[in-house]
Amino acid sequence: MREPARGSTGFWNSLRQGGVPSAIASIMGAPTAQHMAFIRSMMREQRRPEVLHTPLGELDAVVFDLETTGFSPQHGDEILSFGAVRLRGGVVLEEEQFYTLVQSKTAVPKHITELTGITQQMTEKAPTLLQGLHDFMSFVGGNVLVAHASAHDRAFLNAALWRTSKVRLTHRLIDTMMLARWLEPSRPGYGLDELLESRGIPIYGRHHALEDAKMTAQLWSCYLEDMQRKNIETLGDLYTQLSHA
Repeated sequence: MREPARGSTGFWNSLRQGGVPSAIASIMGAPTAQHMAFIRSMMREQRRPEVLHTPLGELDAVVFDLETTGFSPQHGDEILSFGAVRLRGGVVLEEEQFYTLVQSKTAVPKHITELTGITQQMTEKAPTLLQGLHDFMSFVGGNVLVAHASAHDRAFLNAALWRTSKVRLTHRLIDTMMLARWLEPSRPGYGLDELLESRGIPIYGRHHALEDAKMTAQLWSCYLEDMQRKNIETLGDLYTQLSHA
């Protein structure tokens, strides 16, 4: 769905500029309006061309994962939790991590509770989706995003961003599964568990958003070393290579 055209003045322009009229804010609730304004502002100008020249060894990135009620946001499945960790080059900054549960209007299926440990009661006490998105995007800032099998996460993020703030994700997003397919084309499979095992990365806390993000970050660090051996020096080099893979 394309965002409806808006005029150059009024509420939507105020949101784009990071503010809202006081009367509207009082109706919506100031925190809600401010969260929307922040998210909309964050989505502007994220695809800066200069980041393509950043050496991968110096790239600031955020590796993230989501837990969800299912696999289909277009059919009502929703985000249950966000997990993320920050990296500088190939170094995982363990002290800079993010995790939150969020409320879901969709009931948590029994098999999802068994898989993730997230119960319906836990989500009912959690922050709203808008609050969770606001806090997650505050943690991400303008950094490049990294995720494993990122199509799933991108679809849910886009659905949530559109529903709460009428924007789409504009951050650059690197998929470690796509990297694995390029770096190891003869592998029989590219699931996260299999790739972690192949690199000797201990597996723990699977299907917890933060723990999955931390393990994926270690995998990204391994792939950085592989890419440097292939003379892939910058983010632009990587995009060029993947576009021809």
